[in-house]
Amino acid sequence: MFGVVFPNRSFPIDISTFAQIDTHHWVLDMNHFVGEAYDQIGEMCIFLLNNFTLPPDKALAVYLQSPGSGFVFCGAVTLNRPSAVLSLQWPEPGGTALMSADSTTPLSAKIGVSVEDAAALQSVDVAAERKIERLAMKVGENLFNFMQSFCGVDGSKLVVPMDILDRWFKKFQEKAKRDPGFLKSFAL
Repeated sequence: MFGVVFPNRSFPIDISTFAQIDTHHWVLDMNHFVGEAYDQIGEMCIFLLNNFTLPPDKALAVYLQSPGSGFVFCGAVTLNRPSAVLSLQWPEPGGTALMSADSTTPLSAKIGVSVEDAAALQSVDVAAERKIERLAMKVGENLFNFMQSFCGVDGSKLVVPMDILDRWFKKFQEKAKRDPGFLKSFAL
């Protein structure tokens, strides 16, 4: 049905490596599969196998779960997009259920895959949306830090020069032209 590759970390893995929960759900236990901390695995490629035909209105949705957290949607593949490299943004581990019932074994991180209605999914490109969001936050942080160095205080208000945005934007453009890696430093 599908296969998975963790770039620079694994060979292609087929569905048999996943534990099948029912006819539409599979889970990969990262503690048993990965010989290192799960949160060091930052990408995965999921792909439909050639001999499998997914119904056109369905998708294979990918979810991540850190120890003690719930599953979080990561992305999906469909017949129109039969493979995807997904950025694995692991959710923060939960604090209440970090140990299993026997209190000696920590719960593991998991990757879940399920067959779902494509129309019901948030977006098949969640990773790209998160990258854009992080980029916007980093640019905003750069602007804030620049403005902060020129701030004055007038009672309970911060005062900045009127041309501060123009000055920041010119400086930002100059840095981007001088240093090709400058803009890449904003990406995580």
